[in-house]
Amino acid sequence: MHMLNDTTITEALRTVQDPELHRDIVSLDMVKEIHIDGEAVALKIDLTTPACPLKDQIGEEVESKVKALGAADVSIEWGASVRRATPGQQQENLVPGVKNIIAVASGKGGVGKSSVAVNLATALALEGATVGLLDADITGPNIPQMMGVEGQPSATPEGKIRPLERYGVKVISIQFFVPEGQPIVWRGPLVGGAIQQFLRDVDWGELDYLVVDMPPGTSDAQLTLAQSVPVTGSVLVTTPQDVALSDVEKAFNMFERMSVPTLGVVENMSAFICPHCDEPTEIFGRGGAERFAEAHDLHYLGGIPLDMKMRQGGDAGVPAVAQREPGPAAQTLREIARAVAGRVSVQAAEEAPVLTIT
Repeated sequence: MHMLNDTTITEALRTVQDPELHRDIVSLDMVKEIHIDGEAVALKIDLTTPACPLKDQIGEEVESKVKALGAADVSIEWGASVRRATPGQQQENLVPGVKNIIAVASGKGGVGKSSVAVNLATALALEGATVGLLDADITGPNIPQMMGVEGQPSATPEGKIRPLERYGVKVISIQFFVPEGQPIVWRGPLVGGAIQQFLRDVDWGELDYLVVDMPPGTSDAQLTLAQSVPVTGSVLVTTPQDVALSDVEKAFNMFERMSVPTLGVVENMSAFICPHCDEPTEIFGRGGAERFAEAHDLHYLGGIPLDMKMRQGGDAGVPAVAQREPGPAAQTLREIARAVAGRVSVQAAEEAPVLTIT
């Protein structure tokens, strides 16, 4: 039987790799504490995101490695420390407390982009992350209704805008500042100015993720965001039809030109699940987004089925992932959120220096 001490345990844990980051958990500085009491070992391990999709796999391997040293009991206290992952080109950051900015975008309207943004933000918050949601679709703001939040934000003592909060998500939208039903007929420069103000003048505080619901298409709004702050990456939303895929390719190429990485592609409305027999019907076809992702060497994040509960939740202000009796779309959306968090962690690890512990 091997001796149980900090050194032998640390060396054993050097052989445990984060399956997504492809580096060992010691060099990634994930092992925070080691406590030994006879044959019982207690560990504190910080994941790179509370939404880590492979937490169970890491835990099983850690337990196996430490028990192989002679431990009879291994307990793990999980923590999380989301890392900052930004592209190489750095701008002056208007939101220094925000670690990662995720732009949810589509080439065309009507593909459920806002629904994905709302559920992505809510799912990340449910996993334990600190999250904000910025409605950058200035002329067609839907986020307040979909999040079930209304009212007018107040000001902080420092004169900043205090966002409203629902489901653990800090929310800001132009809709909070205009009368109900009034159209917002603005030219591009005004739209860009509003987005900059929401970045600069809102008291976002410390956030792991700021999810930005972009307007559809390729416009001033996307350019303003990319030029104002370091955007971690985009999540592209499409439906299976060829016309939607054609438009999402334009969005992908736009972000490429702006040096914004694409974290992955989501296919919405991939099939209708019959509530009576659970049989899927591919109303709009299926697999188009997956083929698009493969052709462009992108990550396919998942296909969201057509789900009555998702539509009802959007109308009632209850995101699918936060419903008491979630429908078939909710589980897929939770998995997509974990996959997005995983992609952000990978990007952060690729830019972080390797930690050497002697």
